[in-house]
Amino acid sequence: MQFTFRTAGESHGRGLVAMVEGVPAGLALDVERDIDPELRRRQGGYGRGGRMRIEQDRAELISGVRFGETLGSPIAMVIWNRDWQNWQVAMSHAAPPEDADDRALRRVYLPRPGHADLVGILKYDRTDARDILERASARETTARVAAGAVAKRLLAEFGITIGSHVVELGPIAARVPAELPEDLNAVADESPLRTLDPDAEAKMIEEIDAARQEGDTLGGVFEVVVRGLPVGLGSHVSWDRKLDGRLAQALMSIQAIKGVEIGPAFDVARRRGSRAHDELDRASNPVAYLRTGGYRRASNHAGGLEGGITTGEPLVLRAAMKPLSSLMRPLRSVDVRTGEPAEAVRERSDVVALPAAGVVGEAMVAIVLADAMLEKFGGDSLAEMRRNFEGYLARIRERA
Repeated sequence: MQFTFRTAGESHGRGLVAMVEGVPAGLALDVERDIDPELRRRQGGYGRGGRMRIEQDRAELISGVRFGETLGSPIAMVIWNRDWQNWQVAMSHAAPPEDADDRALRRVYLPRPGHADLVGILKYDRTDARDILERASARETTARVAAGAVAKRLLAEFGITIGSHVVELGPIAARVPAELPEDLNAVADESPLRTLDPDAEAKMIEEIDAARQEGDTLGGVFEVVVRGLPVGLGSHVSWDRKLDGRLAQALMSIQAIKGVEIGPAFDVARRRGSRAHDELDRASNPVAYLRTGGYRRASNHAGGLEGGITTGEPLVLRAAMKPLSSLMRPLRSVDVRTGEPAEAVRERSDVVALPAAGVVGEAMVAIVLADAMLEKFGGDSLAEMRRNFEGYLARIRERA
């Protein structure tokens, strides 16, 4: 069994589509309870642009669910774009009218540095960068979050929870408490920047306001934390089965993400080995440490993964997001029709989308972990998968 997904759609097209396969039959799934709240979380955050005031993302189920339970068949969802009403001419599927000008068709000949505009038109032999940027847009992550919500729902059946928070925005770093809140998202979502540090939040807001005033953008770092994973997901035997590699690829696939860290990897890289690894001991109460195999670690520098396999400790990942490439004070570019110097096109954009990126990161991590759970415990029904999972834990209990 595999948990797989595909998305389709353009930023200003009719809508976005998510198709999910591999979900076992019998999983209770409700759009209003399980999917739409995740879509709303993705739309939030201080520093977002006008698009978020237009869209009110909701998923519409097309297939794969009957009477509130999954059928084991592909799940298809669509999220309609409300802004499409303003783009029907520019995003028409039919050939444009002969008298339509470039402005009406919203053609783009001035690629933005840092975006897929230029490399896309060269690769796909296009002239109008609109053909590229509509799909390259981070609007596509709406469908990813819908797919990730299904993955989260499956993981929740096994006591696995996923949350995120912002740890850096531009030059401002947040203080991260030694003990994270039990319900991380409930606390992070109370902040307009999804940070756990109120003092840093105030400084971040000032930084965003200053960047907006200057027509500039910001990036930063978010952290995803997963609790409740059992030891043994992933594998050491082949490069493409290592869970750390799969997770890094998933996070790096998110628009504008340029770096991924598992645990305090870059800090650990500066230490000696004696201060970098997690010392082991038998747990005094093995049952309490059942998901770690009856062992406990004095620290979690490994970030929940050793040898490409989960340890049962919290999985901790960080992703670095570059500043957005759509600036209201555009950088130098070139007109692809003439080769002459020009300023890059101005596209409506956010000043910062980091709080939303954390929600997308949760979705991508959930998708990878749902796949890893199905890889190890998969069955055609949720009941079968649960039996396999409980049998595995029973064996660990015997060893402990």
